[in-house]
Amino acid sequence: LTHTVVAEAVRDADLSFPLPDCGVTIGSSRSCQSQWEHFTANPTHEPDLTNWLDTLPHTLAIETARYIGSRSAILAPMAACATGIWSIAQAVSLMRSGACERAIAGAVEAPITPLTIAGFTQMGALASTGCYPFDLRREGLVLGEAGAVFILETAELARSRGAKIYGEILGFGLTNDAYHMCAMDESGTAGVNAIWQCLERSNLTPTAIDYIHAHGTSTPLNDRRESQLIQQIFPNGVAISSTKGATGHTLGASGAVGVAFCLQAIATQTLPPCVGLKNPEFDLDLVTVPRQTDVNNLLCLSFGFGGQNAAIAIGKFDRLSTR
Repeated sequence: LTHTVVAEAVRDADLSFPLPDCGVTIGSSRSCQSQWEHFTANPTHEPDLTNWLDTLPHTLAIETARYIGSRSAILAPMAACATGIWSIAQAVSLMRSGACERAIAGAVEAPITPLTIAGFTQMGALASTGCYPFDLRREGLVLGEAGAVFILETAELARSRGAKIYGEILGFGLTNDAYHMCAMDESGTAGVNAIWQCLERSNLTPTAIDYIHAHGTSTPLNDRRESQLIQQIFPNGVAISSTKGATGHTLGASGAVGVAFCLQAIATQTLPPCVGLKNPEFDLDLVTVPRQTDVNNLLCLSFGFGGQNAAIAIGKFDRLSTR
């Protein structure tokens, strides 16, 4: 899956291998967990651990670097369900520090394994009929698998080679609740701080945001807390949807998948719908069918176990801008 999405990203960017000066930030919340489960699946046989080093958590980033021929900085973020946005934010930080002018960033997740299913089942977090974010009848999440990676370049480099540009990373905010292993802090303070950090670093006000791609896991607690957080910062309303009703919850990859939806919204000037939503519980401007509208500034949110809060702002790229 990692090789597939990396190859597609490089091809779409009209680049070719090798890319020795390309930074790499590819994250995952579980990485090669399925292989570890396979090692212990049959207790009557000794597992073959010949290549066990190739299953460590940083493997996806290392494999990507090998695949593209990178000799630049390599990072393998792990921040639960906030991993995708964390990875993109870390790539932006590398570029802003001068470590590289180009980076490949995102996340890959294949979490449908016996252990993952057992864990979420024990928590009572899995849905039995479907995923309906922000709906009165929502009953839990549905696991999905995905990979989403992006080629990030400085504006100067992208312009100089006539690159196809989907959008611009304006800023990000990253905080932690320091509260509970899996439950969100009821005060929402750290989540609010992450969004305000993102807006301030992006030189945006809440009224400048045209659309929010919500985390929207379809669990009773997450959707309620996220709705309260959004209403607190955006009292005048803003278009919102969660695409997990279509993709399932791809855990560590979900933020990167959300960024992909945001970039497509800019390209098509169409907001993606909250699939499965019929009876909203919250007083939000929830997108229930594809909505054509002016889309310039978007916000993507992710919240992960351990209290990870991540927000990233994406804007329509102005080729005449001096930024």
